This record gives sequence, structure tokens and C-alpha cells, in this order.
Amino acid sequence: MTLAETSLLEDPDCRFSPAAAPVRERGGARDVIVSIPADFRLASGEKLNQPNIVGRIHGRAGAPVVVVAGGISAGRFVHRTETNGLGWWSGAVSVRGPIDLSRFQVLAVDFAPGAEFLAAPVTITTHDQARLLALVLNHLKIERVAAFVGCSYGGMVGLAFAELFPKWAEQLIVVSAAHRAHPQATAWRGIQRRILQFAVDAGRPEEGVALARELAMTTYRTAEEFHDRFDTTAPTAVGGAYPVCDYLTARGQAYRTHTTPARWLSMSDSLDRHSVTPEAISTPVTLIGFTSDRLVPIDDIRELAARLPTLWRFVEAPSLYGHDAFLKEDAFVGDILRAAFKDIKA
Repeated sequence: MTLAETSLLEDPDCRFSPAAAPVRERGGARDVIVSIPADFRLASGEKLNQPNIVGRIHGRAGAPVVVVAGGISAGRFVHRTETNGLGWWSGAVSVRGPIDLSRFQVLAVDFAPGAEFLAAPVTITTHDQARLLALVLNHLKIERVAAFVGCSYGGMVGLAFAELFPKWAEQLIVVSAAHRAHPQATAWRGIQRRILQFAVDAGRPEEGVALARELAMTTYRTAEEFHDRFDTTAPTAVGGAYPVCDYLTARGQAYRTHTTPARWLSMSDSLDRHSVTPEAISTPVTLIGFTSDRLVPIDDIRELAARLPTLWRFVEAPSLYGHDAFLKEDAFVGDILRAAFKDIKA
């Protein structure tokens, strides 16, 4: 099935948020801090050098729980509140929104590793992230979640979660993610990591983060969007910036405070390490993909759809925004979410 709608809303800032003390806000939002057991080990055998994993509950207490997970820069602040400003997915998670906070509780977590605890990169997988999420769910005594909604890296984590814990979620909704990383996406990310490592070795780590982010932005969006958005006016002399370069430079500079080199390297590698066996997933799955996405090509999502034994629905659509469509196409994604949630008793 193919549907096409567009939204001109700008994508929200995705800020990694360090651990904070538990706090309650109007509407019931609160942080949940869960200790990581001393014997917890990553799939690599490494110990995660942080004391806890931090989640955040939004919405009506006692309502069915929906887990929401986003890209590698997303965190627990998924919904706009008085204290955290614009959530990374407020277009979907809000009162009377597609993931309706008057009907559901939404749980989101900060992906590990936490930048404030990380001195060197760590090898972490999407299955490791799923196991850390399980610690939070166990702490909250949540035996069943109404849905797991994962976008981009969060979709990968959702697939890993369903593979490890087949009975924990009633349904899985995966947006802009597949069962493996595509080699071309790995190639782009590999160059980003080498740029960043080169900058770290040269004593210019923040500039490395900015440059890696600039290159990443060119893979998130489409050539068509760049064509429509920027002219090709040349600078007065060699070495000057073209309009599109000014845009990328600004995005890179803005991102320098959002992460650290060690965390970027860890999370980027985790994307490329992702691998699940679709046939092992028994949770009912809805898949959403975009035909212009170069990081997660639509053919990979089609393959995932063909191999899933419990596919509920697969929707693909064109978009001007490529991989970032999951953040931009609010109306299109929202309609699918509403359809998926309409029969859940709240």
C-alpha cells in the first residue's frame, strides 16, 4: 500500500539528556532512574561504565504503556513539557496526538552509553539497548506494553527487543529501520567515524563532531530537497562557502554540545553492528518506510516485510525528506499510528 502526505514542520532538536533527579511535572511526567546490576555485561563482554539507565514516563498514570524510541541523538524527553522545552517527537506524542497522552503512558529512555560516563568508545549493540530497556520495565513492574514504537535506531532497538522478548509487547511499529544496516550506510558512517577520530588525534574533538554531523546531514536528506532549498551562487573567491555549506556548518556547530566523540563513535558503530533474524520475531509488526531514504533503502524494509512471520501492515511512501521523513511527515506517520492504536482499550 502506498500513501503520500507531506508536512512542512521542521524537525525538533534531538538532545541527549544526562541523568537527572526524579521529578514530577504537571501531567504526571517523571524520571525513573534504574540501577544497572554490577554483573551486567554488554554482548562484547565489556562493562558499561555508568551506574544507571534513565527513563521518563509521560501521560496518565495507570494507562496502557507505549514505549517510544528514536534516533541515536534522541532520549527520554519525547514530549514537550514546561521544563524540557520541545520534545524530540512532540508531533506524535501529545495530548490528543497520534500517541495520545490522555489515553496512554509513554516510556522513553536515554540510550546508553551516557556521555558523562564515557571516557572511551564502548562496543554496544541494539540487543544491549533492549536488555537495558528491560531493566527499566522490570523496575516499573510492567509485564506487558501495548506497543513499542521505534524510529531509525529506535526501530532497530525495537526489532532487537521483539527478538529477545517476544511476549513483552503486544505490537511493534517500526519506522525507517530494517533488520540490518545497509553497506552503503555503513560506508558513510565509517567515513564520519574516521573524520572524528582524525580530529580527536589532532586535538580538535569538537570540530570533529561538527564535521561528522555535517556529513551525516547530507545522508539524512535528499538531493531534491537540497535542490529546492539552496541556490548555487558561488562565493567571491576559492575557499568561501556556498549556501548549502553555510547550512551544514550551522547544523554541525549546533550539534557540538549534544554529544561527545566517544559517544558518537559508540552509537555510530552500534547502528552498523545491528542485526536481527526477522523469522525469529513473533510480535505483530507494522512497518513504515520511505522510498527516498538512502540510509535505510526501501528494498531492505521490503525484504524485512517479506521475512516477518507476523507482519500486520507495511506502508511505504515517497518523501522529500529521505531518512528524516520520520521526523518531518507528521500527518502521514500520525495516521498510521492512530490506526494501530484505535482498538487498544485505555
